[in-house]
Amino acid sequence: MPYAGSFGRTCFSLSQESEDSMGSGVHSKEGAMGNVWRQAICLMVAAATLAAADPVWKSKPSVQWTDEDIHQVLAASPWVKQVTAVVTRRLTEEQLREGGQLGQPLGVGNEGVDPKGSGPTVSANPFTGPGAADRGARSLPRPIVLKLRWESALPIRIAEFKSHAADAPTTVDGEGYRIAVYGIPGGGFKSDPKSLGKPLKNLAALKREGKKDVRPVSVEVFQLATGLVVVYVFPLSAEISEKDERVRFEAQIGRIVLGQTFELRDMEFMGKLEL
Repeated sequence: MPYAGSFGRTCFSLSQESEDSMGSGVHSKEGAMGNVWRQAICLMVAAATLAAADPVWKSKPSVQWTDEDIHQVLAASPWVKQVTAVVTRRLTEEQLREGGQLGQPLGVGNEGVDPKGSGPTVSANPFTGPGAADRGARSLPRPIVLKLRWESALPIRIAEFKSHAADAPTTVDGEGYRIAVYGIPGGGFKSDPKSLGKPLKNLAALKREGKKDVRPVSVEVFQLATGLVVVYVFPLSAEISEKDERVRFEAQIGRIVLGQTFELRDMEFMGKLEL
């Protein structure tokens, strides 16, 4: 950045002038105050220049990425979002019976999503039966923080490869736009990733203004040491481009409901849109 360099040299020379003036016995109040103000302006401009510096995925070749750079790409880049989703309340037994269901639904996003000790307060009234006075945490909707990541985006794949990321799902079948949802509670399921993901396939979409919703061609659920990861694969035939301006991901995972909008203008790497 030539401008920043020349500005820095100017600031340095102002500082030297101020010291020389003091050293030569010059005691002009106006001169001293002028130098103080000029140096203050230099510091403010320097701070603004640093703040406006391009992020690592725009300013540095991937071969030069440090561990800190890799962490930034995987945790705080435009391809990654922390999302506050909602865990909807459990249905009552009466509501389940009305819907033709016996017992609470099972599977990913249903089992293990409630905090321990959040069950109902059993009614003391023998006529209403156990659970009629359900006032536990699971009887109310509550927030949950999840992480979304575009696994198919080139900078994410490079960063995962360089970091040997243990939480990255690596056996997803098929080409496409891949979005992973990290932080789903639960675990200990016996089924394979495809079987666990199948019930979620019709409950997710990519949305763009003026275009049809894009449904995933496959969904898989991986049980990693760090928790459950749900990976959606959307078809490349959707042809998402900069002209779309933004794309919104929405999904329901059992009782968990989430949505997040991505600004496509921010998702450029090496001069082109990367998804």
